[in-house]
Amino acid sequence: MVVQWMGLLAGLLVLTGGADLLVRGGAALAIRLGLSPLVVGLTVVAFGTSAPELLVSVQSVFNGHGDIAVGNVVGSNIFNIAAILGLAAIVCPLRIESALLRLDIPVMIATTLGLSALLLFCSVPQWAGGLMVLLLAAYTAHIVRMARRQHNAAVEREFEQAVPHAPARLWLDLLFVAGGLAMLGGGSKLLIDCSIGIARAWGVGEAIIGLTIVAAGTSLPELATSVVAALRKQPDMSVGNIVGSNLFNLLGILGVSAALRPLEAPGIGRLDVGAMALSALILLPLAWTGRRIDRLEGAFLLVLYIAYVALRWP
Repeated sequence: MVVQWMGLLAGLLVLTGGADLLVRGGAALAIRLGLSPLVVGLTVVAFGTSAPELLVSVQSVFNGHGDIAVGNVVGSNIFNIAAILGLAAIVCPLRIESALLRLDIPVMIATTLGLSALLLFCSVPQWAGGLMVLLLAAYTAHIVRMARRQHNAAVEREFEQAVPHAPARLWLDLLFVAGGLAMLGGGSKLLIDCSIGIARAWGVGEAIIGLTIVAAGTSLPELATSVVAALRKQPDMSVGNIVGSNLFNLLGILGVSAALRPLEAPGIGRLDVGAMALSALILLPLAWTGRRIDRLEGAFLLVLYIAYVALRWP
């Protein structure tokens, strides 16, 4: 049992390190190709921080562990809003940009509710997975186009500070990307194997491990990004990172996983789907009140997450 916990911790560390290398290398290559830090932040950095969830879910699907694949996404989305945004708001009240209120948060809510309906039937068919990937591509193209049209100097400075700077040599960029991908692959396999072993040793379902331990662990890049951004007084990065990550989790990770093989997750129940939908829905009124999430609201979100884990854990 101790060996499995050590393996799980090692898997999380390798995943986190791999995601960091992939983001650094990918962002540097994108900058070399002439993309602005704002566009790189909205695409390479946002998607790169969700790479651990993607690798874990795809490998779980191919290994026949649908509960871990879906539980990882559902649990990550709950953790992102309730725990990460809650902690970030406690560190520094989060100002909400109007663009997030007009487009990104409503799109995230609509996507969450649509996928919640599918998950209630414990199955996501391949056609739905393909459609989700297409929707993600269209949404990404739209936000990149809008970002290029709107010149907000303050927001652009935040993204410029957050995007890694390119190393002196191109081969280092390529090495970072290759090394990051290799670490993500190895770390995800180690994490899955050890998670299954812990679930069996404790006598609990794989869904519970996926919804809690795996989901929180693979969300470490988002946690680091959002809390550090809050400490630096960069609320746009904190909130935008979480909203973008949740959309990528749903449309990208579940979409790719389902497109490769129909997803079935009998261990994911109404409580889990309801908690994911509620966490998305509650974000909008919190954001509308004063156009920010203050410390008290952050503490409220954190309490909600603790309550969910307490109810879900046997």
